[in-house]
Amino acid sequence: MNKTWVRLRPVVESDLGMFRRFVTEPGLAGPAWSGYREPTGPARRFAEDGFLGEHDGRLMVEADETAAGFVSWESTGTGWSRYWSIGIILLPEWRGRGVGWRAQTLLCDYLFANSAAPRIEARTQPENIPEQKALEKVGFLSEGILRSAEFRDGAWRDVLVYGKLRGDR
Repeated sequence: MNKTWVRLRPVVESDLGMFRRFVTEPGLAGPAWSGYREPTGPARRFAEDGFLGEHDGRLMVEADETAAGFVSWESTGTGWSRYWSIGIILLPEWRGRGVGWRAQTLLCDYLFANSAAPRIEARTQPENIPEQKALEKVGFLSEGILRSAEFRDGAWRDVLVYGKLRGDR
């Protein structure tokens, strides 16, 4: 079995169709779906800064030279205590193939190499076992549960928090 080749790259204009799909097709984003969003928002953001802002951004996940989804990050914390919170969304056909954990590893390496942030945080749903396993494979440690922290599917739901510190394996 051949290993899937994974890399991150900046968003290009031809990727905007995928972003529109994620905000207009229920279920395409899997557990990350949180309702319809304005479909021209991704094009406006791309025109503004190519999804590479000072406090947040997105990079495309390419698997075997095909756009498979994207990773994102945003600055969080307060005052001088700032760090990154990351996320990933893959198209269904790329899930369960080892693409996610490799893309998240590349993103963590990128953020630690290009910022002074001491930690990276990731959150996921308790029922998203594959993402929990992926985060642990990247070197994240479970840090706890935020009770009723996310409104999804008509109810308030718990969220699991994972953290990775600069210097962790």
